Amino acid sequence: MHEKPFDGVNGSGKHNNWSMATDTGKNVLSPGKEPGKNLMFLTFFVNTIRAVYEGADLIRASIATANNDHRLGANEAPPAIISAFLGETMDKLLNEIEKTGKSSNASGLKTALDLVEKMPLLEKDTTDRNRTSPFAFTGNKFEIRAVGSSQNCAGPMTIMNTIVAAQLIKFKEELDKSLAAGQKQEEAVLTILARYIKESKKVRFEGNGYSDEWKEEAAKRGLNNFTTTPEALRVYSTKKADVLVKAGIFSKKELHAYQEVQYHNYVTKVQIESRTLGDMVANLVLPAAIAYQTRLAQNISTLKSIGATESDYATQLEIVKALSVAIHTAGEGVKAMTTARRTASDIESIKDQATHYNDIVKPLMETIRLACDRLEYLVADSDWALPKYRELFYIR
Repeated sequence: MHEKPFDGVNGSGKHNNWSMATDTGKNVLSPGKEPGKNLMFLTFFVNTIRAVYEGADLIRASIATANNDHRLGANEAPPAIISAFLGETMDKLLNEIEKTGKSSNASGLKTALDLVEKMPLLEKDTTDRNRTSPFAFTGNKFEIRAVGSSQNCAGPMTIMNTIVAAQLIKFKEELDKSLAAGQKQEEAVLTILARYIKESKKVRFEGNGYSDEWKEEAAKRGLNNFTTTPEALRVYSTKKADVLVKAGIFSKKELHAYQEVQYHNYVTKVQIESRTLGDMVANLVLPAAIAYQTRLAQNISTLKSIGATESDYATQLEIVKALSVAIHTAGEGVKAMTTARRTASDIESIKDQATHYNDIVKPLMETIRLACDRLEYLVADSDWALPKYRELFYIR
């Protein structure tokens, strides 16, 4: 149930399938078998992309947990940067609609309409194996791929429903104005969609989400990269979260309370893991390492007593020195971590507490873990009190 229990090993999460249907069960994100009706599909499709562009930070906040922070951007999990992967066919189509549909002249709009009517069926996606995308179109639905395994999917689903509903209301209002001004419906729809495509283009990305180049490109596009939960949760205090209040999901007080609870959950989880780590190091790791170190030291002493030269016990001496460094690092790390945790307890603001745990406590936990990994490698299996990684995975 932990999203990322082991360093260097794939994490665990959910792919939440999301689509929309009419009250008669028609999936509006499926092109269907009648090309003439594809304009409806395109309308809902483009509005969804626009909603994801506007609500990206809310989506990121909805998947923010202490556990998921370990997973996002690692191995096969998507990065913390929210982007939409459409696949080659849809990406090209939207680019063409942007070029032609934004034109107010009849020929440009006619070209756009022809493209829509000739659009191929996309019920099965032939290109989407891009597991680095947090939000991907897969033929007749979208997948939100960044939800953690221990999360209830209702949170991200609520955000998706809310931001898309808000976007569709905006679209309807703009369309009504265009129709009232005398523009034909198809032309009005395509004109609006062409603008939406252009305005939301920054959130579309077809490449490798793990690459450093994407991080740089995303920053240039103005897309946020909130790699930690405390960063991600701040959006609930901004105007971007007003959509949740306007939709009646939360009152302002409830939204504030929800944010506080999420901060508290983060603090509690990291605090528990920190205390558990300290306990394991003090009661299992250090005693085993010190006992093994003592045995080696006794071996060296015995060899010396019978006249052995330093070259005869050089390997043992090297291991003893390495053990000393790792033991010291782990022990001092636990002391510093305990002090940092106590400091956090005196911080009144739960938001500031969460930030302290993220900025101070978690890095110390990582330092301790690296020292313990080193000790696991150095200490003999017979002396090690815990299952080693290879035993957890392959032997026992």
